[in-house]
Amino acid sequence: MATRRSFVNQLAMLGAGGFALLRHGNYSTARAAAAATGADAWPEMSYRTLGRTGFNASRLVYGCGAALSKSPADHLLNLALEKGVNVFDVGYSAYYGKAEQHLAPFIRSHRDNIFVISKAPAPVRADADEEVSVEDAKRAAATWTQLMNQSLSELGQEHVDAYYVMGSNNPSLISSDEIRLAFEAARDAGKVTHLGVSSHENAQNVLAAAVETGWYDLAMIAITPAGWYDWNSRSILEGTPDIISLGPRLEAARDAGVALVGMKAGRLLAGRWYAGGGNAKAFNRYYDEKLLQSDLTDFQRSYAYVLEHGLDVVNADIQNFGILEQNFKAAALSAGYFA
Repeated sequence: MATRRSFVNQLAMLGAGGFALLRHGNYSTARAAAAATGADAWPEMSYRTLGRTGFNASRLVYGCGAALSKSPADHLLNLALEKGVNVFDVGYSAYYGKAEQHLAPFIRSHRDNIFVISKAPAPVRADADEEVSVEDAKRAAATWTQLMNQSLSELGQEHVDAYYVMGSNNPSLISSDEIRLAFEAARDAGKVTHLGVSSHENAQNVLAAAVETGWYDLAMIAITPAGWYDWNSRSILEGTPDIISLGPRLEAARDAGVALVGMKAGRLLAGRWYAGGGNAKAFNRYYDEKLLQSDLTDFQRSYAYVLEHGLDVVNADIQNFGILEQNFKAAALSAGYFA
């Protein structure tokens, strides 16, 4: 018989409806409803070592930024952890609202069992292909350091496992000594262990620069089955090779010890309501018959595909139980569709 703790965890997956049943005291009805969600049938999570960090990470990263920006979601965070998710990614408050504050209690309860990532920009007024001056790089690094300190305060922590230079599009900044020195000062002060970068504009060149420096342990890149996702156009980057063709570049980064974290893998499928929605079949031409005939949703296919074609893990913005369950199963089972 299920324990009451297990039952409450199942109810968490039902959201407000499940907790309403619990409050009304109809245990058998509520448990039956929880079982109907497939709570006991979740697969085992799969794991991958995050490059030279050495951390054995769940292949699904819980993206907490938008998900926690306005309200806590401890029931989802705890469920994800219980099922095997052990990497949680958030970001600075000027962009993500109260997300770091809302994640703080969860981190305090589970700090020894999870890998915590936060991030902030190092802003410069320069185009992607411009060389950033030393003075501009110093100002950018100082801002990044200030935002890191603010993140630590919001999270109620003295240390995070990794902190990203967020949304970077300029390779010269990423390879500047000013960013390196800012990171090393934070590392030596015990504030952070690993340096990372995130990029969804000019990501190919940013990744190449990060790898060449040897300073970066993680890179979160916007990439899809069709190739690079471009934040400016909210579409696939014009002229991009598909992810299979990008394989040697991705493999070189991983061989250099840089963990590759995917983002925006399925964004094109959803689109935006004010632009007429997305194209749910946008990536179908890249899939073989086995994947097309699988019982995966269109979103699950995109996550499974990028995971099995060069990425270590994927970051997903998880705002409700349905998204958690869908992304969890895609990450946990991805290898089985490409055997």
